[in-house]
Amino acid sequence: MSAADAALSVSGVSVRFGGVTAVDDVSLSVLPGDIVGLIGPNGAGKTTLLNAISRLVPMATGRVSVFGSDTTRAPAWRLPRVGVARTFQVVQPFGNLSIRENVAIAAMFSMDALSRDDALERADQALQRTGLFAKRGHLPGEVTLADRKRLELSRALAMAPRLLLLDEVMAGLNHAEIDSMIRLVRGIREEGTAVVVVEHVMKAIVAVCDRIVVLQNGRKIADGSPREVLEDPAVVAAYLGHRFAARHAQSAQGAPA
Repeated sequence: MSAADAALSVSGVSVRFGGVTAVDDVSLSVLPGDIVGLIGPNGAGKTTLLNAISRLVPMATGRVSVFGSDTTRAPAWRLPRVGVARTFQVVQPFGNLSIRENVAIAAMFSMDALSRDDALERADQALQRTGLFAKRGHLPGEVTLADRKRLELSRALAMAPRLLLLDEVMAGLNHAEIDSMIRLVRGIREEGTAVVVVEHVMKAIVAVCDRIVVLQNGRKIADGSPREVLEDPAVVAAYLGHRFAARHAQSAQGAPA
């Protein structure tokens, strides 16, 4: 597959902070409409890689392209204009603005000359998708963590992305909330959006991902289908642990053919 065919193509990307290499010669690709999981231990470089892709930190080496457009040196503000949106681990909305206004600002940021009314309409559409429409008039501090996570996702969806980068959007949620978010992410993919998911919730990773990429100490150690990656001895040793691998094997054996 060429870079022109991919929703996202990352080739030989490295990120260094002083003498520390946080991401070390990582390459990966994401097809349009695919969901790719990015997993690994804390400090493996997952969020730093997302930050490099979205131009929030400089790359020491490598190249990134989005739908065939080279974004390696593009300013961060340009990424939404070529179809990229992302969420962040720590949700930081404008506390003095309503949920609806927070989402509308994201819509306006992603497009030149978008009117206030059009931005509010796009905000309402995003809030309908994430189940937050009924709370659109609330301030962010008046809703639950799960709702603030949905607000973060709503802001990204209001940008009408073709490539969506999700950074631990399910962290801190309970089982029912995780199930709801899994359904939401699946629905986003069904509309043709490519998704990269950084997540520690393995239930979610297994449920939604077509492929999984594993980082350890900034380097890629595995890239394949969920089954291939979860049964990889290097991944088990570096991240999952033998207990998880055993439970996964039992679950796979009990699944219907």
